[in-house]
Amino acid sequence: MNADGVRDRASSLPREPGVYQFQENGTTLYVGKAVDLRSRVGSYADPRSARIRRMVERAETIDIAVTDTETQALLLEANLIKRHQPRYNVRLKDDKSYPMVQLTSHEAPRIEITRDPDGEAKGDSSTGGPTVFGPYTNKGQVETVVKALRETYGVRGCSDHKYSGRDRPCLDYEMGLCTAPCTREIDLESYTEDVTAVERFLEGETGILADPLRREMEAAAEDKNFERAANLRDRLETVEAFHGEGGEAVQSVGDERAVDVLGVAIEGEDATVARLRAEDGKLVDRERHTLEAPTEDASEESTPTQTGGVPAVLAAFIVQYYAERQLPDALLLPERHGDDEVAAWLEAEGVSVRIPGAGREAKLVELALKNARRNVGRRDECGMLADALEIDSARRIEGFDVSHAQGKSAVGSNVTFVDGSAETADYRRKKLTDQNDDYDNMHALLEWRARRAVEGRDDRPDPGLLLIDGGEGQLEAARDALAAVGWDVPAVALAKAEERVVTPDREYSWPSDAPHLHLLQRVRDESHRFAVQYHQTIRDDVKTVLDDVPGIGPETRSQLLGRFGSIENVREASLEDLQSVSGVGEKTAETIKSRL
Repeated sequence: MNADGVRDRASSLPREPGVYQFQENGTTLYVGKAVDLRSRVGSYADPRSARIRRMVERAETIDIAVTDTETQALLLEANLIKRHQPRYNVRLKDDKSYPMVQLTSHEAPRIEITRDPDGEAKGDSSTGGPTVFGPYTNKGQVETVVKALRETYGVRGCSDHKYSGRDRPCLDYEMGLCTAPCTREIDLESYTEDVTAVERFLEGETGILADPLRREMEAAAEDKNFERAANLRDRLETVEAFHGEGGEAVQSVGDERAVDVLGVAIEGEDATVARLRAEDGKLVDRERHTLEAPTEDASEESTPTQTGGVPAVLAAFIVQYYAERQLPDALLLPERHGDDEVAAWLEAEGVSVRIPGAGREAKLVELALKNARRNVGRRDECGMLADALEIDSARRIEGFDVSHAQGKSAVGSNVTFVDGSAETADYRRKKLTDQNDDYDNMHALLEWRARRAVEGRDDRPDPGLLLIDGGEGQLEAARDALAAVGWDVPAVALAKAEERVVTPDREYSWPSDAPHLHLLQRVRDESHRFAVQYHQTIRDDVKTVLDDVPGIGPETRSQLLGRFGSIENVREASLEDLQSVSGVGEKTAETIKSRL
């Protein structure tokens, strides 16, 4: 695209905030944000660097998405960079993105919170796609508002799979969360009116939801149902703050309890950001993250200055890393990031940004820089694993294991690692049917995970790799389950004894010091630990075991556990020992022994 083409495209754009994408053959080359789309896009007629000039020359089209606020433009830019991984942007290698609210294009639209919407801008429904609102910084707040919208207007939240073919309403209808258009408990015309009301709220008409909530709160108070009134009051405060000054609620923090310290190191095309976390004055956590710098053709020279250097890396990291993560009270940086929109966002969120020159804070920044330099230029273990297994990506890995005691209290674990680190918020666990068959248990566990993914009931991104704790038998059972459901994700197994990596086609015996083997071992060991922990919780749940024993109530159950420590010890105790517990007589003790 030449300079005249850029100017012509810019002249037709609105003077509103939003994001723009330079595209080539449908592939996004670059994503940017703008306070004024017309002015910002027009500036590319005279590119500010050789790298940007090459990008503009390659581009064939410029796509835009208008947002309500500058903050939303900033967050939407981060989401699109993570989704499209454009080669001319600095990209943090994780799967986090800011939550958005989507109304699907179904005849009876579904409302859902998603990090990966089907449409990328509000108003896409005009082209037959969904209508998307956001992004927002606080997922908990969004969840509260969406629940209030569903309770007020009855918009469905179920998947299309659950919606189709129903002959009676589901539990959401009984709970007042849905008006059940699936069985025509409400006609589609009336349902569409309710969806329109939801759209009006998300577009900024706060009163359309706040007013009914206020009336309900006042009615609950008049009925002296003060607990319900208090809950409605809290919900009302969240709803009224939702749009706020920046398109969503912005809450300032008080004293600086949590401080994040960032250090950046760049070597060639590699950039590493080290993050230190200090809470209440104590260093509690440290981690390193790899960023992908804008790539050039092999024949072209690429330098850190062409990619914007440390400031560009800092700005990209701050916005992309804190998606779905709590912002700290303060950020300590080695130098200024130089992005006005990022600065305005952090200020609105109440985050203090400092570049210390001396003292303890300066020493923390120097420590972060040392941590960053330790990692820069080193090939990451996720990339090594993907290459070794010949798969597209191993950045996001899910591990699976099962645990039981001779078929009793059978459970399964599903852990998640992103860029080599445990992502505990994405851990899941499943209680399985009791059976002394590891293969069948693994089949049931993987079928459960795959079905949730295929039916859209799992809000996590699809992983690049599944790791099964076990050998050929467990892997075959897992792959059978994946095939039965139709979830196409690569799966391998890691056997404990020989540390052999088993794939459908072959086995690998990698060196014991191989970084990519260490990654699989960490995932395998964590899935095993999580499964055993859950199994022990189920096994030792005295309440479920003794629930039906006559004469055993909550207090006596608590005394039994306090006296003997675990259900195994209760099982092994003599009648005399059991009777030593207050409330347990001879007959009750005999009943306990017979039940256990």
